[in-house]
Amino acid sequence: MDFLIINEGFSYLSALVFLPLAGALLLLVMPGDNACRNWTLIVSVVTALVSLPLYWQFDPTTAQYQFGEHHAWIPALNINYTLGMDGISLLLVLMTTLLMPLCVLGSWRYIEKRVKEFMFCLLLMETAMIGVFVALDFVLFYIFWEAMLIPMYLLIAVWGGPRKMYASIKFFLYTLAGSVMLLVAIIALFLNTEPHTFSIPLLMGQGFSTTFQVWVFLAFFLAFAIKVPMFPFHTWLPAAHVEAPTAGSVLLASVLLKMGTYGFLRFCLPITPEATFIFMPYVLWLSIIGILYGGFTALAQQDMKKLIAYSSVGHMGFVTLGIFVLNRQGIEGAILQMINHGITTGALFFCVGMLYERTHSRDLALHAGIGRLMPVFITFLAFFSLSSLAFPGTNSFVGEFMILAGGFTHSKLIAAFAIPGAVLAAAYMFRLLQRVAWGKEHNPEHHGLFDLGGREIAVLAPLLLFVFWIGLAPAPFLRVMEVSVAHLLEQVNAAQAGGASLAQLLIP
Repeated sequence: MDFLIINEGFSYLSALVFLPLAGALLLLVMPGDNACRNWTLIVSVVTALVSLPLYWQFDPTTAQYQFGEHHAWIPALNINYTLGMDGISLLLVLMTTLLMPLCVLGSWRYIEKRVKEFMFCLLLMETAMIGVFVALDFVLFYIFWEAMLIPMYLLIAVWGGPRKMYASIKFFLYTLAGSVMLLVAIIALFLNTEPHTFSIPLLMGQGFSTTFQVWVFLAFFLAFAIKVPMFPFHTWLPAAHVEAPTAGSVLLASVLLKMGTYGFLRFCLPITPEATFIFMPYVLWLSIIGILYGGFTALAQQDMKKLIAYSSVGHMGFVTLGIFVLNRQGIEGAILQMINHGITTGALFFCVGMLYERTHSRDLALHAGIGRLMPVFITFLAFFSLSSLAFPGTNSFVGEFMILAGGFTHSKLIAAFAIPGAVLAAAYMFRLLQRVAWGKEHNPEHHGLFDLGGREIAVLAPLLLFVFWIGLAPAPFLRVMEVSVAHLLEQVNAAQAGGASLAQLLIP
């Protein structure tokens, strides 16, 4: 257990994981919709406050997993309850806990029916999402991974739009297919270690044969590529985003998509390093295709939610590009961009939801020219749009710059093909902003429109703070991941000499 720093005394991570679940169970006896809203907000705020000391107490000088907990669970199968956190998972956990209170506030008036059930699903989702990022046993990880599926399915199927059943079933089937592949990889790893183990850190650097790594990598890749989603596994995403309620879209974009890229970092690179080198060029070109496809498709959208959904395909293409160039700048930029995308795209979905509450439409033409009537809203939308296109001084610029720097270090050709993606982001975000802010001078659809209220400003203001904080002073965010990323690259590079070609392995 030298990979884990056991936390003596208060179990921070267990409290963080199960506090939302405890709040969800107590929610079941709450009377009245307002009481349910207030209780969910209290639980989510308390969870966020409990998570903050993790950053202050985190030691960035070690690659060991910190705040560790280890208990035997099913000894006969060597399944353990093991939790821990390193510099890669810390920021993702904090983003999850800090976003949840904003999702509750953003749904305050949006959700009017079955409020108790909706809030229950949100809290259950929070437990599962945090659990995924801190679980260090594969069985425990898989339980949390699967636990996310049902509440997100319900958020879309019960509180979604007109095509909610189609979107929710498509989301469920795609994600379930990926989960089956993940389970196959987990079982294969368990059976090919001696002694058999589900411990994620112990499976790293085991020296599996290259052929075995290839097949495990492919199973992992399908599971995580669907979750990201990478091209061509992306088709479930626009439907899910468009039909989901605002909080569902925010959690889907800000947290659930990051679980795919987290899986690449946590499992594919350190457990199957030789296969990672073999498949690296294929994944890089799929990332480039995703960047360009997402950009061009977003440029053609009239539905604002669809525009932002397709932009996510492009932005996550940059993240996978940064991961698989396999150098420090690329991976650190990818992790930072995972956080940036969660902040910026989550904020844009909140903005679209606030407009939808007023007009019950997401059509770009119907919202043309609202800048005269909603100056506060347009101010927020302008800054989040600039962040989405990676304008200097905003958070996304730092992450995208680091990814491109890592890309140029790896291959000038790969980086050159990625650059048009940044241009496309400017094109579709400026089109959105120009139409909404300075469109039609007289639009009958705007009758009775009013600007943002205090609750809505409270939702968007913290996200805007992080846009500029990360954009102007990223050092506190990069500092916590540096040693963990360096350790990850050591694990990967140690296997580089043993790499074979895909043709040698798969063609007799």
